[in-house]
Amino acid sequence: AMLRLRLLTWDVKDTLLRLRQPVGQGYAAEARAQGLQVQPEALGRSFREVYGAQSRRFPNYGHGQGLSSQQWWLDVIKQSFRLSGVQDEAALTKLAEKLYRDYCSSNNWELLPGAAETLSRCRQLGFRMGVVSNFDRRLEAILSHCDLRHHFEFVLTSEAAGFAKPDGRIFEQALRLGGARPEQAAHIGDDYSRDYRAARAAGMHSFLLRAAGHAEGPEVPPEHVLPTLSHLLARIEK
Repeated sequence: AMLRLRLLTWDVKDTLLRLRQPVGQGYAAEARAQGLQVQPEALGRSFREVYGAQSRRFPNYGHGQGLSSQQWWLDVIKQSFRLSGVQDEAALTKLAEKLYRDYCSSNNWELLPGAAETLSRCRQLGFRMGVVSNFDRRLEAILSHCDLRHHFEFVLTSEAAGFAKPDGRIFEQALRLGGARPEQAAHIGDDYSRDYRAARAAGMHSFLLRAAGHAEGPEVPPEHVLPTLSHLLARIEK
């Protein structure tokens, strides 16, 4: 059956863009540039622990709890370094502010295979396009620096929406912004529950980007799975 789609919404991290190197390596390199020796693996573990705790305590970057997303991130970065043995508060502040800015630039991000070509082709085919991402306000700048922003009519972050995927209200906002009914829209992302299942619960179509040989996770009909982004066009050709 042909899908009568008008709107495509996209996740960003690990769908269109990915980090060039693990967070621990990126943070450790910046620390080295400031004369501090920190073990990348230890820093990576500290970061995952701190990020998880901060996300549980202050969901969606502290939205509605009086935190700015910038403060949320500065706290995460400083605490990650503290857990890894850096105690100098002045150094921590400098590191955090530099890293918060650096993750806006294209130096830390790379496109996934097929991303640019697939987005261009989808626009040529006349789809309206938007981003729906659990991300903070830096996403517009990141997409611009990576030369992807022009593909999208709107960029809806969880920070701006006030809701994070899998909450259906972020998809409802996206449908309003894209001027489409749920059955006319499809969401593309790499996370089973936040992207694939959440969009379907909101009445949309969805496709799960799942690299070849990536077998873990719940069963998804094969026609909804994208081994690479380049597989999308065959699934949605009008």
